[in-house]
Amino acid sequence: MNELASRGQLWMALLRRALFTVPLVVVLGFLSGRMAGSGWDNRWFAALDKPDLVPPGWVFGLVWTILYIMMGLSLAMALNARGAKWRWPAVALFLVQFVLNLVWSPLFFAQHQVSAALILIVVIAVLVAATIGLLLRVRTAAALLLVPYLLWLCFAAWLNFDIDRKNPDAETLVVPAVRADIAF
Repeated sequence: MNELASRGQLWMALLRRALFTVPLVVVLGFLSGRMAGSGWDNRWFAALDKPDLVPPGWVFGLVWTILYIMMGLSLAMALNARGAKWRWPAVALFLVQFVLNLVWSPLFFAQHQVSAALILIVVIAVLVAATIGLLLRVRTAAALLLVPYLLWLCFAAWLNFDIDRKNPDAETLVVPAVRADIAF
């Protein structure tokens, strides 16, 4: 069958894909952070000497939610670009960087591997830049949706670097358990 799809059919196909990819990306990102104990509630993270430019905890949740939505839309657009020569390499690279993104929070917050997390976030940023490059050949809008993500990764890499610099003992830092001294 060699019929071309109408503009409405193409939009509906994109919408169907986005209704799958956006929630999937958001939920996986949320689960990665939640299972790793990421955020200001993490006693190990709270004990670290952090840069002055570290935003409040709520900012991270808001920014990552927006970025995950944009990533899901970008993925849906790439998947919807039937016939585009670089579609599958762009999707594959997107998936590789996304899986590595999901690994970063457990590596940093749960395993306290600050130096390894720094290397990982730099690798993720390079892969996202390459993904943007491929997506520019597939769908410009899909590529542009990843630019804020790349900028945030660069900022997060700088934060990771400065935390690593200020806390040379971060990997071995043990925060005492919370305890309540109740005297009778």
